[in-house]
Amino acid sequence: MENKLRALLAQVQKPGRYTGGEPGSVYKDRNDVSLRFAFCFPDTYEIGMSYLGMKILYEKLNAMDGVWCERAFMPWVDMADTLKAAGYPLYALESKDTLTVFDMVGFTLQYELSYTNVLAMLDLAGIPLRAADRDERWPLVVAGGPCTCNAEPMADFFDAFFLGEGEEQLPAVCRLVQQAKAQEMPKNTLLQKLQEIPGVYVPSHYTISYLPDGRVEKIVPDAGAPLPVTKALLGDFAHYPLPESFVVPMVGAVHDRAQIEVLRGCVRGCRFCQAGFIYRPMRERDAGMLNTAARGLCDNTGYEELSLTSLSTSDHSQLEPLLDGLLEWTPQRHINLALPSLRIDNFSESLVSKTTRVRKSGLTFAPEAGTQRLRDVINKNITDDEIDRACTLAFDAGYTAVKLYFMMGLPTETMADIEGIADTAQRVVDLYYNNPNKRKGQAVKVSISVACFVPKAMTPFQYCPQDDEATLHEKQKFLINCVKNRSKKISVSYHDSRISFLEAVFAKGDRRLAPVIEKAFQGGCRFDGWDDQFRYDVWLQTFQALGIDPHFYANRPLALDETLPWSHLDYGVDAAFLRAEYQKAMEAATTPPCNKACSGCGANKLAGGPCFETA
Repeated sequence: MENKLRALLAQVQKPGRYTGGEPGSVYKDRNDVSLRFAFCFPDTYEIGMSYLGMKILYEKLNAMDGVWCERAFMPWVDMADTLKAAGYPLYALESKDTLTVFDMVGFTLQYELSYTNVLAMLDLAGIPLRAADRDERWPLVVAGGPCTCNAEPMADFFDAFFLGEGEEQLPAVCRLVQQAKAQEMPKNTLLQKLQEIPGVYVPSHYTISYLPDGRVEKIVPDAGAPLPVTKALLGDFAHYPLPESFVVPMVGAVHDRAQIEVLRGCVRGCRFCQAGFIYRPMRERDAGMLNTAARGLCDNTGYEELSLTSLSTSDHSQLEPLLDGLLEWTPQRHINLALPSLRIDNFSESLVSKTTRVRKSGLTFAPEAGTQRLRDVINKNITDDEIDRACTLAFDAGYTAVKLYFMMGLPTETMADIEGIADTAQRVVDLYYNNPNKRKGQAVKVSISVACFVPKAMTPFQYCPQDDEATLHEKQKFLINCVKNRSKKISVSYHDSRISFLEAVFAKGDRRLAPVIEKAFQGGCRFDGWDDQFRYDVWLQTFQALGIDPHFYANRPLALDETLPWSHLDYGVDAAFLRAEYQKAMEAATTPPCNKACSGCGANKLAGGPCFETA
């Protein structure tokens, strides 16, 4: 590491975030590679190093001949300011080379409130922010991740977006860029060829027009651009190899453990959940394959915790055999098993006993709503009896702490539903003290965490407005009073409604928001998802200065026949199905899980056949 960088690192907290050199890092000779890819995560090292997608694609790309994938993260405020003041550009951790020497700079867009960090990283690297200002001299700037299902607010800043699953798509892109380099292909020609790869969306090849009232009028592709752009789907997920090794972080990651992805997608159909729709169809891996991969991963990394990762791990059809296989070797090696996505309705005595052999951690459940009526509206498909049964099993197994996740501001919600959150938490407290198997002399702790509902693209609730700030504040205050009147054993935390408001603006926004994001960044906004860095006043001033009403995006109901900003992007679920699910929600009618009965969402066309064999 050169002396100047060493001197800069001596001025900041946690310099280990910026040094690289971790076990599992990949190093190659610059002279032996024909394509260099910088995988950029627009948040801190600790958060980015928890992201399984980066681990998967880092190994995949580095296994390719002639390709070197390196990592870059958004420096924390002190390091960002230090780099800026010293005129030292943002660099990749492996080589310490500035991002401007890379052929491709790729971001993962996991969260709308990271958008200013994307611009901050480009700026720190000395790369022009807007795609229109970058010619062949600059890296190709691309992005994938869940936020690309409505990439429009960031469209002006990227050359291309990658929709869907990247394990085969991204290597195909890299091979084309290698070919383009060898042939000295003009950037415009390269972009024309890139859009022929399934799931590659080149935003500059589409023209958007607007109606006088601000709604989208038409989305018109240039000659040759696909309409719609259909997401890429991994051809044989069930047999696709899992990562054999991870980069083990030097500074503790938020989720610092071995992770194996047991299934992808979800059968549940919760109407608020974007991931549950954009990752359809649900596919799972064989228990034996997962067990072998988990053992190899723990051997190669030395981790003492193993997470079975998915949107709904307890829906895996072979979960019990998988756990039996893992328990043949994990207890002897003192490896704890973590199942972060347990469902209340299939939580069993067998499951709880198998996941607490080594050590217990707190249990978390997500009822999401406090009344049965509202759970039916959101299609949560769990009952009060199932909540009570799951908590009783936990208390029987020796747990004394349960965390419950809820949302407020859900469509059709009333104050009775808010009171139902407090009622549910109190019922769990009562279950503990009425349980003959409870731990003697130990008090129960029930924590309820309440997020503000954010309507998301590609879900049945994309048509719904978000509650305004005053309404959410009223509901938060009401909930606190309800809890105070019940028990001191219940603690409540809730999200900042202002952050949720901005998230909704960009989740449902269009291309006219790009100047807002750029101007807010220039006004000092970064790390907008962090409470201590969020500058709501700057955002409001920016919207006002540019004459853009953020409430038009967050608080306006969308017509079912409206052209949406993301109408040209296809994630497999038919628009007609989303409209039908919205209408069922308004009637509090439920839809069964996909593995119980097919509801015809359309995602099976991507898989080439039925998702499940159902009677």
